[in-house]
Amino acid sequence: MQDVKIEPDGSTTFETPPLNETAQEEGFAGGESAGEDFEETFEEVVEKGVDPALYFLIGVVIVVFIFLAYQRRKKRIEEEDDFFSNLDGEKFNLRLPAEVDEYYEIRTKCENAGWEPGKGPPAGADKNAATGPQRIMAQALMKRAIADIPIVTHIQKESAGMNKLYSQSMCSVKQWRSYQSAEVLVSQEVEEVRAEADEIEPGWSQVIWRQAMQYHNMLKQKHEMEAKAALEASKKRKEIEDKVNAEKKKVDDANARELAAERAAQDLIKQEEREKDSKGAFKAGSGMKKGFLDAKKNKK
Repeated sequence: MQDVKIEPDGSTTFETPPLNETAQEEGFAGGESAGEDFEETFEEVVEKGVDPALYFLIGVVIVVFIFLAYQRRKKRIEEEDDFFSNLDGEKFNLRLPAEVDEYYEIRTKCENAGWEPGKGPPAGADKNAATGPQRIMAQALMKRAIADIPIVTHIQKESAGMNKLYSQSMCSVKQWRSYQSAEVLVSQEVEEVRAEADEIEPGWSQVIWRQAMQYHNMLKQKHEMEAKAALEASKKRKEIEDKVNAEKKKVDDANARELAAERAAQDLIKQEEREKDSKGAFKAGSGMKKGFLDAKKNKK
């Protein structure tokens, strides 16, 4: 008799369990006696016959088992595809900032004004002058580099992880290609900024990205401090408003209690007046009735 073994991938194998010692002693481990006993048993089964419904039931069980194994494997594959699809997303759908186009527009204007790449400011001109082409170009390029910092740092952070995933075949082809395209885009931008820096001021390419990172962190810290200050101001303003509203509510509640007391007093006065009027009317009615009876007695 064979045992069915289910593999992790859904396939099945058949194993023949070893015979125990008792079976071996009785001749089931092999030999002529074992063969004769098997033939006798088989002949008895043939003579008795097997119900066809049993074969049908076994076939149904096998089909159901294969179907379930296939569905389980298909579900696992779909889950893996969904996982990789979610990883793809928009993670590496990067775009260069608007400051890149702005820089080239400024460069064109400076060139039209007489600025020549790589030559620096004209002789006798102050390169630090706020209105000079050199200064304007440097400011525009630094602004561009600062705007590039987020996508540069993003690719730097993802680089090690993506290469590891790719080496272990744990990322989809779509995700890997998306990452490669983003990496090429950022690398080209980094080199272009360096090249532009040397054209504005020779040697600036060696430090421009370090300066851009410093300025970026300073601006980020400034924005965080401003946001924190705005949040604290909002909280204080809310606290003041709550206090004012609480005091106003106290005054309103006091006024409401006074008004309610006045109304209650007025209602009480009106009620007392109604009671007096009703009593007076009752007395007047009683006197009229008594006089009427006295007059009636006198007539008798």
